[in-house]
Order: sequence, then C-alpha cells, then structure tokens
Amino acid sequence: MEKAKIAVIGGTGFEKLFKNAKQIRLGTPYGVAPPISVGKIDDKEVVFLPRHGPDHSIPPHKINYRANVYALYELNVQRIIGVNAVGAINSNFKPGDIVVPHDFIDFTKLRITTFYDESPVTHIDVSQPYCPEIRKFLIENSRKFGRRVWDKAVLACTEGPRFETPAEIEMFRLLGCDVVGMTGVPEAVLARELEICYAAVCFVSNMAAGMQERLTPNEVLTVSKEITPIMEQVLIETVRALPIQRESNCPCANALKNARFKA
Repeated sequence: MEKAKIAVIGGTGFEKLFKNAKQIRLGTPYGVAPPISVGKIDDKEVVFLPRHGPDHSIPPHKINYRANVYALYELNVQRIIGVNAVGAINSNFKPGDIVVPHDFIDFTKLRITTFYDESPVTHIDVSQPYCPEIRKFLIENSRKFGRRVWDKAVLACTEGPRFETPAEIEMFRLLGCDVVGMTGVPEAVLARELEICYAAVCFVSNMAAGMQERLTPNEVLTVSKEITPIMEQVLIETVRALPIQRESNCPCANALKNARFKA
C-alpha cells in the first residue's frame, strides 16, 4: 500500500487537486473511512479524504472523525490540512475571506473526541491547537492570491446540522470567537493524539446568524464554488512549500511524550 505524508481533509471536489489519483478504502478499528484519493503534487505523495463522503451525504454530526483520522494514520500521514467553510462572527471578516485559525472553542455535544478511552490515561497538550509550521505556510501562500487573509482567529465549533441562533452567535462573540463552523473539532484533537501535525484553512462563506437576515445552504455553496479554485491553489502551494522533515520543536510530533498518567 502506498504511503503518503501529507493529507487534505475537505469538502467533495478537492480530489481534483492532483492528476491520476487512485482511490482506496481503508477499514479501521473505528469503522470504514470514505474513499481516499492518493496522488502526487510534484514529487510529494498526498491523500485527499472527503470529510462528508464522496457525495457530501454525511452531515457534520454524523462524520466518523476517528475512522477518518485513523485511516490517515494507517497511511503514515504526518501532516493534515483541514479545509472548512465558516461563518463570520467578527464583523471585520467578510464572505470570501480566508482564515487560518490559531485556536478553537469546542461547543460540540455528542461527538467522540478521543482515541484514549482506556488506560493509560492520556492528557494531550493543546496549548497550540494547530501546528505552527503548517500555519506559517498556509498564511504565506494564502496571501498570494489577492484575498484578504486573517492569520489569527478563534474558531467556535458547533454540533450542527442546524445553523446557530443569533443569541448563540452573540455568546460566541462575547467569548472572543471570530468564526463558527461544524467540522473543525474533533479532527484537530484526534490528529494531535496520534502525533500528526494538523492545521486548518477556512473560507468565510457567510455572516453568522443575526448578522444577516437568514442563512441557507445555497448561499454557502455559492461562495464555496467561487472560492474553491483559490483554495485549491493555496493547498497546492502549501504542499509544495512544506519541508520533507517536520520541525524538531513541533508540538505535534511528540504530543504523547509525558502525556500519560503514571500512578
């Protein structure tokens, strides 16, 4: 089986990032992951995993996040870039902007958020929730394409599949959140638990509830189609720029060191 080092988790359609990709299905202890495309960007092996399935048929609260991340782990992936559509809470952010978040607050309710349900008790450090090395290259390459880029933002992750209420958005704003989405967590945490580097690059698809009259999936889809070619180029340039070896001071690669409770 081919081994890939870099993975992209995103919406349906990003598998077109590379030519002559082949699809594989992987079973994991947590279930079967969606079809994974394996290809190359220049000389680097890259995989793409469609978070919602190949036909965008899996709602955010039903995604098998553990199976998805573990399948990439089985492929020896060392870096994951997550692509997310988000709503703007911060009024300075506008549809079409690119956001590379530096932190998140987890407002999900029903998701399994860890691989470590049994002994040894494991406490992962998320003082830097997103890999600083990947973030650096995402920010640099996002700025090449004439879009406004926010290099710091707090992402609020909600359960879905409904959109948030205006009161919820106001609460998130008071807590310091800048954008809101439904798929950023627990991906970032699960990757860290397997010592995989993870960072997210988001595009603002709409203003959050209470900041415009109403929200519809069609609005999100319209902005997504318009910005997808740019996001594809950001991903391609970031993959090209990432060094083969991870930085020695990366908090992700040694996340399990001293993380386990010893009686």
